[in-house]
Amino acid sequence: MCGICGFTGNDRELAQKMARTIAHRGPDQEGIFCADGISLAFRRLSIIDLSENARQPMVNEDGSVRLVFNGEIYNFMELRERLIAKGHRFASKTDSEVILHGYEEYGTDVLKELRGMFAFAIWDGARKRLFLARDRIGIKPLYYHSSGGRLVFASEIKAILEDPSVPRRLNRRALYDYLGFEFVPAPDTMFRDIFKLPAGHFLVHENGRTTVSGYWDLVFPDNGPGISFEDAIRREMELLDEAVKSHLISDVPLGVFLSGGLDSSTLVALMRRHISGRLRTFTIGYEDKSFSELDYAKQVADVFATDHQVLMIDSFKPEYVEQTLWHMDEPMTDLSSIPLYLVCREARKHITVCLSGEGGDEIFAGYDRFKASRLGRLYGMIPGPVRRSLIEPWAAGISDRPQKKGPANMLKRFVEGAALPTDGRHLRWQYFSNEERDRHLFTEDFRQAAGGDPFRTVRGYDSRCTAGNDIVNREIYLDTRFMMADSVLMKVDKMSMASSLEIRVPFLDHVVVEYNASLPGKWKLKGFTTKHILRQALKGVLPERIVNRGKQGYSLPVKHLLRNELREYMTELLNTSSLVRDNMDMQYVNTLIKEHQEMRHNHNHVLWGLINTAIWQRRFNVTG
Repeated sequence: MCGICGFTGNDRELAQKMARTIAHRGPDQEGIFCADGISLAFRRLSIIDLSENARQPMVNEDGSVRLVFNGEIYNFMELRERLIAKGHRFASKTDSEVILHGYEEYGTDVLKELRGMFAFAIWDGARKRLFLARDRIGIKPLYYHSSGGRLVFASEIKAILEDPSVPRRLNRRALYDYLGFEFVPAPDTMFRDIFKLPAGHFLVHENGRTTVSGYWDLVFPDNGPGISFEDAIRREMELLDEAVKSHLISDVPLGVFLSGGLDSSTLVALMRRHISGRLRTFTIGYEDKSFSELDYAKQVADVFATDHQVLMIDSFKPEYVEQTLWHMDEPMTDLSSIPLYLVCREARKHITVCLSGEGGDEIFAGYDRFKASRLGRLYGMIPGPVRRSLIEPWAAGISDRPQKKGPANMLKRFVEGAALPTDGRHLRWQYFSNEERDRHLFTEDFRQAAGGDPFRTVRGYDSRCTAGNDIVNREIYLDTRFMMADSVLMKVDKMSMASSLEIRVPFLDHVVVEYNASLPGKWKLKGFTTKHILRQALKGVLPERIVNRGKQGYSLPVKHLLRNELREYMTELLNTSSLVRDNMDMQYVNTLIKEHQEMRHNHNHVLWGLINTAIWQRRFNVTG
């Protein structure tokens, strides 16, 4: 795992500044190439082949092609042997070099050969072509700025901002999307002139022109799986075991995050098949048990005899928000970002590589929103006038309860989401605003500039889905292609690399993802039981208590913090932020603060979003 950056043109000093801005991604080594119309820079976190032969930027035999690469290629040994048979000569034992020689052999089609997580840049000196690519699922990030025939790219936005020619202007459409979805969907970022390279896409910059193309999508076959449910279970476990085994390749210490949930517990069980010695596990706990999973994690750790470490979060400091936002580059309201940042920081004291269960909820339909969608279709049978005149006003009057979820809180959230437009599909329950709030919260100028259609991008993705009438698989497609790369996976990459820790996500091996897409949605969501096929596959592998438990996950008790430790901090920050004052109705913002603190409503999503936005603007010196 590393950090990469560069630009068309030659400026060694700028390349060095960009690289050192993301030195946390690669503390072990720095490499810069600056000649021939290109500047490439690299920061290395040594994982495979710790020798000098693995130094980047990496160059081919005749010096015509150069590479900077961030990620891991899990089938690199197989590719290496195939390329050697075709006459390629390797100077290292690293996975990076297979990309370099693979490009020589296959051109941009090398992407079809790679199994792993990656973001890389290749400079083809003979063609004067810059080729950037991001892995199929979007596990590794890549950003770019293109202007005046020049291209700048990096693993993190802050490196691009080292270039003084890149403006720091607010993208109002992105801010609008963010305050609803809690992340900025690709290709936008919160900076108007900086873009994400979407997952499963590559970019070519040649002759002063930049083109972006897709090379992979998640396809759902028309003819079904062609196997029985029992055979599908066996194949599921075979592929997961193969993925976990391949993700254990490392020349440095390795561990796993264990929340006690189904996904992380599965990883521990499968890792134990291949690791007979010490297996390190890490988890987070809170004093409030409704936010904590310590008992479940301990049970799994005991069953599989792991070296288990717990990080208790007893106090919260505002500087945690500042630190995580700096590393995230743009606001993201995921309530697990700070706990993940803290557990990564602790884990890095002991290991360099960590496996984590991200992706299991997306590919197996594990989130509560999948259940809400199914229930929502039944709820929709109630006549509209009854819902609007009786149920919605009643639900709006339910005061917030202190638990993380709880029946009252979940009921209120369900009714709120059900009232949103149906073209948002199950993501309605992941969207934390509505037309009435938007009208009160934003100024008229902001609404006109932002567009005001929250589900426009969702509809675009939904129209490309090949799952037909299988509603669950259509929703899995939206989770995998619309949400995951720019929310969950962006958080995981940035919070781990802040501490120079590599996180690997075996559930998102693209072979596993594609296999699950071949299975009908009814095998994943059975009635209101999520992850049905995975639960069946794990019977006898994990304790029954773990197999049958629901989704919880790492989460920060933000709603309590905004009523206690962060109360004054929030009020002062939001009332002094120029970005909030210029784009929001401050009287309404203060009404939200008052209602939240009095526990009449839980407004933590919008308030936490505004807090993050205000800090982000100040930290990155963004103009409105």
